[in-house]
Amino acid sequence: MPLKALPFSLLTQRSSNRTFRVLFRAIFLPAIAGLILFTASCQFPSRTARINSSAIHGITRELAAKARKTTPAGTVIRMKLQATSKEPGLPDWLEITLFTEANAAESSAQATQILNGLSGVAERHKLQSGSRFSKEGSFSASFHSGSRTTHFVEIKFVRALNVEEKTVSERDLPRLAIILDDLGSDRAAAESIFAMGYPLTISILPNHEHSREIADEALQRGYQVMLHLPMQSVANESPEKKELRPGMSREGVEKFLDEMVVSVPNAVGVNNHQGSQATSDPVLMENLMPALRDLNLFYVDSRTTAATVAFDTAKKEGVATAFRNVPFLDDVQDVAAIRKQLRLALRGAKEKKSAIAIGHPHPATLEAMREFLPSVQENGVRLVFVSELVH
Repeated sequence: MPLKALPFSLLTQRSSNRTFRVLFRAIFLPAIAGLILFTASCQFPSRTARINSSAIHGITRELAAKARKTTPAGTVIRMKLQATSKEPGLPDWLEITLFTEANAAESSAQATQILNGLSGVAERHKLQSGSRFSKEGSFSASFHSGSRTTHFVEIKFVRALNVEEKTVSERDLPRLAIILDDLGSDRAAAESIFAMGYPLTISILPNHEHSREIADEALQRGYQVMLHLPMQSVANESPEKKELRPGMSREGVEKFLDEMVVSVPNAVGVNNHQGSQATSDPVLMENLMPALRDLNLFYVDSRTTAATVAFDTAKKEGVATAFRNVPFLDDVQDVAAIRKQLRLALRGAKEKKSAIAIGHPHPATLEAMREFLPSVQENGVRLVFVSELVH
């Protein structure tokens, strides 16, 4: 029937129906959809909107703790807590550096195992795993909360210091670790140590002219780096500009430590610079050790005083730790005297099955060590990084 032949009432009805359909699609349908989405968002807020920087930082610390448990002692684990309320889009960053003698295939398998472990931590917090990437000697992955990248992880492999492969019997030898303190100002002294080619542990003072430079080069050359943390002494002799002092709050200790760690990147542990006053203060040590634990740093007590409580406090707080258990190498800066101290350290390692000695990059010390180190294994002792001796 032609349109003009329809009764007016039917025309009006059809026109009304068509108008209603148009209005329904244009206005009511979007409104209903919006209401549904609004209601859903109120009942089920998105993970992207809900997660905050504090929660992200907590997950980062869990990831670092997992990495520490699944990697060898002496692995460098660095966190960068970037997410803030002002810049919420920045992801936290975790870098894991392993010393290795493994080939490319073995390194890839180890990296995969580590990343799988970290993915388990992320999944417990409802994070999604992003793509994984690899290039020569480096593996990376990201984790997300909805559309937001919350964490970026990089695993790097550094060739271990060029030492001879150990037989089974050699691995059972008594072990000696030598820490060389006070690096950071003398670039030439660092070069002299690097030239020796033995697994010496380098402890670097923060905020000195070459602190960061030496720490970065030491890692690239396969040496182990520690932070030589300035602490107040009883006599207050030659204090650093900033040092750990009794009376500091826990928040103050954490802030101080964060600043020192930035100055000495790649540190895997800490030992005290001076510190006879600080290490004998129970409250200060109780404030320090949880901060070290949160940063995945072990602690070696230099034992600059018999009154120290640092080692016992570290054990109580769950920080991997050890202490110097043979005399200092170079209280007397004379080559013959230092040779004698090195022989005492060797004897101590044999008697105790392991020993930690501490010296300094004085010319006399370095000369004595150049003569002494080639004979260590001939005397039935294995030279190791100090990380092998902390528990």
